Amino acid sequence: MSDRIAPKYKRVLLKLSGEALAEDGGWGVDPSIMSSIANQVKEICSLGVQTAVIVGGGNFFRGLQASARGMDRATADYIGMLATIMNALALQYFLEKIDVQTRVQSAITMQEVAEPYIRRRSIRHLEKGRVVIFAAGTGNPFFSTDTAAALRALEIGADVILKATKVDGVYDSDPLKNPNARMLKKLTYREVINKGLNVMDTTAITLCMENNLPIIVFNLKVPGNIKKVVLGEEVGTLINETGATKDENHD
Repeated sequence: MSDRIAPKYKRVLLKLSGEALAEDGGWGVDPSIMSSIANQVKEICSLGVQTAVIVGGGNFFRGLQASARGMDRATADYIGMLATIMNALALQYFLEKIDVQTRVQSAITMQEVAEPYIRRRSIRHLEKGRVVIFAAGTGNPFFSTDTAAALRALEIGADVILKATKVDGVYDSDPLKNPNARMLKKLTYREVINKGLNVMDTTAITLCMENNLPIIVFNLKVPGNIKKVVLGEEVGTLINETGATKDENHD
């Protein structure tokens, strides 16, 4: 694809899990992975796409797992939010290292390292071509980073949520466990909920459904995939109001 082709989306929100920033099964952030993500984000910024990013914290701390082991859920979730701030600052470093201007906005006040989340300010940053990295989820316990992604995307008027994963899209079963798993190219929000597909949590999917905000699930590990998605190429799985036409999901 040529850079001269106009992108399909003007403003996007890229959702990154904390696990996506580390080696498989690892902890912390992997510099080579972070550099790859930063370069892919720079590619779409060069197309004029206004880009926001929201990061999880599972490579440092998983609140749900800690809660399941007996920790108070609210405390566990707050620790998880702090983990997302570490990831946001790391991503900021790798982006600014390649001359991409960024702003980190945190839902938990931490003025020494990040701006507070202010909707109008984040939109202004996007309009000026800066990448805005949202950290600390919604700032509230009991809400996932998925829900924060849907909320922030709606608040800033994003055209689409780009959910980066380690597989090519949404499958009818876990492709890492079932070699016969079938990828579904298009789905409705209702299908995701009714089939119990592990895309985003129900609160996030419902927010997107009620506001008709599309979600594209794609493989972050394939270099150039983010650019392909914003240019409108058929990459990954599209989740929207209409879903697939008859037999469209079948190869």
